[in-house]
Formats: sequence, structure tokens, C-alpha cells
Amino acid sequence: MSPGAPLRALGRSALGLCRDTGGIAALGVEVVRALVPPRIDGRMVIDQMYKMGVQSLPIVALAAFFAGVLMALQSGVIVRQLGATSLLGWGGGFAIFRELGPVVIALMFSGRVGANNAADLGNMKITEQLDGLRALAIDPVRYLVAPRIVAMVGALVSLTIIGNSIALQGGTVFSMLLFDVEFITLFTSLVDNISPFDLLHGVIKSAVFGVFIALTSCYFGLSVRGGAVGVGRAVNGAVVAAAVSIILLDFLLSHLLP
Repeated sequence: MSPGAPLRALGRSALGLCRDTGGIAALGVEVVRALVPPRIDGRMVIDQMYKMGVQSLPIVALAAFFAGVLMALQSGVIVRQLGATSLLGWGGGFAIFRELGPVVIALMFSGRVGANNAADLGNMKITEQLDGLRALAIDPVRYLVAPRIVAMVGALVSLTIIGNSIALQGGTVFSMLLFDVEFITLFTSLVDNISPFDLLHGVIKSAVFGVFIALTSCYFGLSVRGGAVGVGRAVNGAVVAAAVSIILLDFLLSHLLP
């Protein structure tokens, strides 16, 4: 291997990152144009929300439940040592609503829905269905991409709200079983210390996550080249890009939102 090979590989990776970032941004502009004024098929949005949201509910509910259990298990040990079990409801709820719920559910959502969306659009690309739409003067972004983005955002926000409640219930049940904390103590701690903005904080995060998951999966699906092998690469790229975006956006939003 030549001495300059690592630098060339790094340069290719940097160029690829810039290309993909620019492509996702350009797709976002096209989607905004398609949505203003809104002229998308409402039936397709509902159909996509069912596929993305309702069919993802079991795996999201399972992940959220055990996330709440783990939160209660880890925090319960500490608060019991400090003799502050009355803070357990507030601490668990604060972490679930602001961080744990939105991030865990978004990662699960991107792995299932984002990958499926990239594969679906990629198959349409390699079978020339997108070219067929253009031949009929139908804009693929307006007809296929915009409804999926609206559906993904709506589905992820809904799943986050449901998942947060399930995580909270899981944490409550195991706090009562493992640490002998009364339900009224947990409930009072939660209600007295959690503000409405704590709930809104997670909803805002999930909406932003949904936009980026949708844009990355649609971009990689529409950029497929090389047949079935290219579809596999697109799915992998979409999942990785979405996961990285979620972590970075969570960091930024945690600092920007009070």
C-alpha cells in the first residue's frame, strides 16, 4: 500500500460526505417546494403512516418498555443509596421525556422504517419506475417522496408519545417491585416536577428526527446505482446516516432548547 493511500481514502470519504450532504439538502428544498402549497395525495400519506407507524408499534413498544425498566433500575440504585426515592419519578420522567424516549424510538424507527423506505425507492429506481413517472409528467418527489416525509414525521411523533407513556409505565412498575416505592410517591414526584415543556421537548426532537430520517432514506433510495447490490449499499448508507444525524441533532437540540 502506498504512503498516500490513507489520505486518498480520507479524501474520497470527505468528498462523499459533502456530496451526500448537498444531495440531502437539495432534496429537502424540492420537498419544501412540493409541500408549499400542499398538493400531495392524502390517501397515500395515511397509507404510509399505517405502514410506518402502526406496523412499527410492537417493536417500538417493546424497546420503550425495557428502556423505561433500565432507567428505573439504574437510577433507583443511586437514589436509594442517597435516601431520595421521592425523586425517582421525576428523574425517570425527565430522562424519558427529554432524551431516552425520543432517541431510542428514533433509532428503532430509522432501522426499520428508514431502511425499508430506502429499499422501496431503490427498487423503484433500478426497475425504472421513477423514469416511467417522469415520462407521464409526474414528479417523483411530489408523488412519492413528499407524502412519505409527512407520514414519517407524523408516525414518529405519534410513536414517541406512545413510547414515552409505555416507558414511564415500565419504569413505574419496576420501581415499585424492586425498590418498594409507592405509586403515589412516584406519581406526585412526576406531576410536581415535570413541566409541559418537558413533554414538548421530546415531541420537537422527534419531529426533527423524523424529517432527517425521511430525507436521508429518500435520498439514498433515489441515488441507487448498480442494481440489487446498489440497493443494499443504499440501505446501509441510509441507516448509518440517519443514526449519525439523530445523535448529532440530539446534541444540538439539547443545547438549543431550554
